Amino acid sequence: MLTKVLATPFLKEGGKRCGAPSSPGADAPLGLRWARHWGHTLRGTVPTAGEGSEQWQAHVEPVSGGCRRHELYIPGPAAQKKAAVMLTLASKLKRDDGLKGSRASATASDSSRRVSVRDRLLVKEVAELEANLPCTCKVHFPDPNKLHCFQLTVTPDEGYYQGGKFQFETEVPDAYNMVPPKVKCLTRIWHPNITETGEICLSLLREHSIDGTGWAPTRTLKDVVWGLNSLFTDLLNFDDPLNIEAAEHHLRDKEDFRNKVEDYIKRYAR
Repeated sequence: MLTKVLATPFLKEGGKRCGAPSSPGADAPLGLRWARHWGHTLRGTVPTAGEGSEQWQAHVEPVSGGCRRHELYIPGPAAQKKAAVMLTLASKLKRDDGLKGSRASATASDSSRRVSVRDRLLVKEVAELEANLPCTCKVHFPDPNKLHCFQLTVTPDEGYYQGGKFQFETEVPDAYNMVPPKVKCLTRIWHPNITETGEICLSLLREHSIDGTGWAPTRTLKDVVWGLNSLFTDLLNFDDPLNIEAAEHHLRDKEDFRNKVEDYIKRYAR
């Protein structure tokens, strides 16, 4: 009865078909050190690209035929140069899946550790924030168990924006405090440093700032809230605007600018 080897992924590339001896000898085929038939499995070694050898293992199945012998494809020279190890495809995939799983577990572990650091910081910082809020600000946590998501309401008591209520949404990312919180204005406003779609220009919210006033790990949520509050008073900046149209409007006609601000407050900020 003939047996046919179903073996490694290297058999199709530069392979040589030859008999599998039970022990090494002068007539052993190219690349084969030794091979033995164990039930329906052939095991042996072949040289690798370097010195020494690697083990291989191949399953054999009976096929119809005459005399009793084993047939095996041995990698030729071209295949031997490319083969660092002789593995079955299933073993290789299993090994690769294991490596991917290890990397994924390590990534998940790092992410969880970072979130844990953030949450411990927030417990302390939220308490400090609530004890030192400006009188024109209120904070609200939609979910008390998620301190990294909260809303801020600013009600200026002086200046162009007096009498309005402006809502801000704050999300603290996993990498906090190495990176700043993400803040968006939910109230439509006519402001040189806030766009009508909610983007905000505030130095301390910048991760990288050439003037040294950007975010730093030493800053806290209290700094963020006080900074947002000051956008309506001290930090109102017409010289370095985000909303250029609003800044030019103020430069061109301050009274008309004030009228438009008040119109926006009546329509969107009550």
